[in-house]
Amino acid sequence: MSISLRQLRYFVATAELGQISQAAIDLSISQSAVTTAIKELERIVGANLFLRTPSGMDLTMAGREFLSHAYEILKKVDEATHLNVVSSAVEGTLAIAATYTVIGYFLPQHIERLRRLFPKLELQLFELKRESIEEGLLTNRYDMAVLLTSNILNPALTTEKLMSSTRRLWVPAQHPLLQRDSVGFREIAEEPYIMLTVDEAAHSSLKYWSASTYQPRVNLRTSSVEAVRSLVANGQGVTILSDMVHRPWSLEGRRIETITVRDPVPAMDVGLAWRRGAEFTPPMQALRSYFQQTFHIPGVRDASFTTP
Repeated sequence: MSISLRQLRYFVATAELGQISQAAIDLSISQSAVTTAIKELERIVGANLFLRTPSGMDLTMAGREFLSHAYEILKKVDEATHLNVVSSAVEGTLAIAATYTVIGYFLPQHIERLRRLFPKLELQLFELKRESIEEGLLTNRYDMAVLLTSNILNPALTTEKLMSSTRRLWVPAQHPLLQRDSVGFREIAEEPYIMLTVDEAAHSSLKYWSASTYQPRVNLRTSSVEAVRSLVANGQGVTILSDMVHRPWSLEGRRIETITVRDPVPAMDVGLAWRRGAEFTPPMQALRSYFQQTFHIPGVRDASFTTP
């Protein structure tokens, strides 16, 4: 017996709302229809997906695993049925502002692909600090920006996250912390710390450190990622930075290892930004559609690129 999209949608609604009655209301159907769909799914899968309790429906271990698959299937179906076709013939000029980290470690491969996909589109790149980018978007000097969206708080701008890059602890090869089962702020605070300052990295770092009872023992601040890389690799200190800027080797050929931090460290979000309410031009839509397709943004229409 095959699984239907109807069954998946009923299952997801029940899992999210925790009660069959609420799922039925949300779906505008009868409770018996939801109950039947879940029973059919459980029979097909061969496992109980929910624990029936007096307070509602709790997912079992199998149910949590099945929910992950259900989300993925429904997302793919939504993408397949909501294609947003962008012609490769789109032409014009697109002014894109980007911060140092993004233009150095994220954009190059995408700019190369964009130029191949849209040969008639002229891309103008500008490297700026976040404050200058925000001001430039609001005054229409730049059409769109690619930057660390986790740093933007201006309500006059709209942002769209493309990816999240996990922040981990960087240590040199054979560092004693690599032998520990768990590493948190307490252990890191005992080490000399290299603080990156570019793209508000120091501000972001101190925000999550301040939520703990520990503070980093900073012995050097620098705006150069390559300097941080070399200093860590040469045993001069440790640091917490994102996977996006990590490389396993320094310029001197020394190894840099990473460790997942036990304490909460927020990921670094990279995405698009534009002036709220701005009318999208074809070049702006082409850029956004390209990134939507590349990163398979949940709940956002996919894009296909066609030749005229």
